[in-house]
Amino acid sequence: MGNPVRVRAATPEDASAIAAIYAPHVLRGTASFEVEAPDAEEILRRRAAILELGLPYLVAEIDGEIAGYAYASRFRPRAAYRFTAENSVYVAERFQRHGVARLLMQRLMELCTDAGIRELIAVIADPSLSLPSVTLHRSLGFHEVGVLRGVGEKFGRALDVLMMQRSLTSL
Repeated sequence: MGNPVRVRAATPEDASAIAAIYAPHVLRGTASFEVEAPDAEEILRRRAAILELGLPYLVAEIDGEIAGYAYASRFRPRAAYRFTAENSVYVAERFQRHGVARLLMQRLMELCTDAGIRELIAVIADPSLSLPSVTLHRSLGFHEVGVLRGVGEKFGRALDVLMMQRSLTSL
């Protein structure tokens, strides 16, 4: 994969591609605790809610094809958390391990900083199977702050969640 990756703001036209990238994670994986894959219309609704909060929603594009996406959402709804966001990043299987997630996350952190976010939280489901995500976040300066044991259940398994945190004040 020698073609350059272009990271840009997601548009409404990207919703179908985003839904297609996310669906396998929902239906066959444990990176998401959702059990039904949202359609493009639901992705559009979610994107609009993120943008309404002034937070970024990005896609990575290679040769005109959406290779992955990332966004920041409110960590918790209470006002005291207004300077803290949670990140999400997903990459299409054929584009994984080519630096797409790293580029998305780097840009996401920059835009979150510009939006006044001071702390970014990664909520990594099933960390034993999500080692690439854990490794990516560590390499970007996130540190582990705790594990919530057995808080999710999917495919008949109790699942842990690893919480990682990155201060954006040093960007």
